Amino acid sequence: MPIILLIRHGENDFVKTGKMAGRLPGIHLNEKGQKQAQALGEALKEVPIKAVYSSPLERAMETAEPIAKAHNLSIVPVSGLLESNVGKWQGRPWKMIRRIKVWRVVLHAPSRFRFPEGESFPEMQTRITSALDEICVWHKKPQDIIAAVFHADPIKLAVAHYIGLPLDHFQRLACDTGSVSVLHIGEMGSSLIKFNQRPPFDFFANEKKK
Repeated sequence: MPIILLIRHGENDFVKTGKMAGRLPGIHLNEKGQKQAQALGEALKEVPIKAVYSSPLERAMETAEPIAKAHNLSIVPVSGLLESNVGKWQGRPWKMIRRIKVWRVVLHAPSRFRFPEGESFPEMQTRITSALDEICVWHKKPQDIIAAVFHADPIKLAVAHYIGLPLDHFQRLACDTGSVSVLHIGEMGSSLIKFNQRPPFDFFANEKKK
């Protein structure tokens, strides 16, 4: 089974609005985010990546572009890698959301929470890991390296699932913009090789020598 690079998209300016983005369209990388994407493409250009998958949202696709271009690959959009479906909270101010009593459930017992008119955290985790498992079926060779570009909470939920971390603890993980986490997903179990790393990388030295 393959090694999967879980890559969070680069920075965007929507965070400055103080609102929850969710799946809102039209959110693009800002200047720093574009530089992060280019840095990822440069840092990974010698790594033998076999395929590049991405959330269909613009900020993820734009981050995936330099990586795919460096390997002469097309980006494959995967709806299962989309950001959280936050329902009625999409586009609402964070200040307002954090005042709602149920926000404490999100932070401390997310397995019991469902976004109003959206998905629950267990449903989100199942969606993400099902998409990644399907990708693994397409790339069965142990030496295959696959890139998947998507979003912070989905990446953290995926890591929690594959390393056996309880869902209610996934918020303890950190996932920065423009970062890479590396999972080896095997039939007998999975291992987290690196987590929340930014370029330049030293852990692909062996691949670069080949």
